[in-house]
Amino acid sequence: MCLKTVNIGICGLGTVGGGTFNVLTRNTALINARSGANIQIVQVAARRINPVCDTGNVNVTEDIFAVARNPAVDVVVELIGGTTVARELVLEAIHNGKHVVTANKALIALHGNEIFEAARQKSVMVAFEAAVAGGIPIIKTLREGLGANRIEWLAGIINGTSNFILTAMEEQGRAFDDALAEAQALGYAEADPTFDVEGIDAAHKLVILASLAFGIPLQFDKVYTQGIRSLDLQDIAYARELGYRIKHLGIARQTDKGVEVRVHPTLIPNNSLVAEVDGVMNAVMVKGDAVGPTLFYGAGAGAEPTASAVVADVIDVARALNSAAEARVPYLAFSNASFNATPIIPIEEVETAYYLRMTALDKPGVLSQVASIMSDRGISIEAIIQKRPKAGENHVPLIMLTNTAVERDLMAAVSAVEDLDGIVGSVVHIRVEALDK
Repeated sequence: MCLKTVNIGICGLGTVGGGTFNVLTRNTALINARSGANIQIVQVAARRINPVCDTGNVNVTEDIFAVARNPAVDVVVELIGGTTVARELVLEAIHNGKHVVTANKALIALHGNEIFEAARQKSVMVAFEAAVAGGIPIIKTLREGLGANRIEWLAGIINGTSNFILTAMEEQGRAFDDALAEAQALGYAEADPTFDVEGIDAAHKLVILASLAFGIPLQFDKVYTQGIRSLDLQDIAYARELGYRIKHLGIARQTDKGVEVRVHPTLIPNNSLVAEVDGVMNAVMVKGDAVGPTLFYGAGAGAEPTASAVVADVIDVARALNSAAEARVPYLAFSNASFNATPIIPIEEVETAYYLRMTALDKPGVLSQVASIMSDRGISIEAIIQKRPKAGENHVPLIMLTNTAVERDLMAAVSAVEDLDGIVGSVVHIRVEALDK
């Protein structure tokens, strides 16, 4: 059988680019059989050749835009990272009629609407499976495997660095700075870990998942984002005592009012499947109206896990090249006004349960005052832990779990509690999700 030839140009030969190059060359026969095409790398653009790659007779250039303009290239694989030059590269490739595969979550999150519209006009594909959760095929799951479902919510651990740090804090009792230093020493965290520990990386990924799940445009600026830097070891311990673990989750939920899209530390029950995901691993739970809750687990980063997703996209593009042009437009419902008009719900209007920790003076009446403030705002208390004061101290930690409340009401109650004479300092508040309905 004569296979159609699909020529690939790879831009960037770093960790992921090198892994992609090696997977494509190592598994050529298998990839060709599965794609129904003869996929071959014809050009690579890189400032330095990755020593793990044998580029052999492949044309190598330092000019990434040469790949985007090369008439012999059918698919440009963008693996250079960043959002400025990468955006220019991808738009140039689309302008020249190239299909694009990328692992760049920040690029898609920030510029995806523009990129997809350009691709629609040129009838080319933009594939981005590797942009979220590394080797876990969550993009294809939402687009294909769960295509018959109305997605009700999704929630996941989608940043391995934060999960590694939280696991070390909980299991080894290590302070945040100590756990972060180990993550950096092991190569899990960058020298500047801001994107990971402040939730920005997870927010990039979550906005992509929400767009696919609910058919809405990418709206990164509306994602509520909170990191893990301020988490305290005592809150992790109290959560355990209450039957919960604290995980840094990305959560997207469809409601009657609109769509919630939020990233923050979250208490989840010990018996939740996601609660058992530790270290640098990723996991995403998706609830569909027909299938119910599903869980997807695996390596969220690394050279070959991410390359696995990149090459899967290359295979998809190769398969689709025999399809009609109208079948090749990107995956977002730009023409559907009812989806595009769905609002993102501000965090103040989100309804969830809460974990509260406060320091109270050891005297009668303080607990009843706190309970009265909560009751006045329609917030019911599910559980309370009140510790005895340590020797020589006159204050005690008071821990509460609330039932579901509107964030605006909860924050008003917290402010009122902090004003009480019997409360010392600020009230720690962490959202709680059951992930079962």
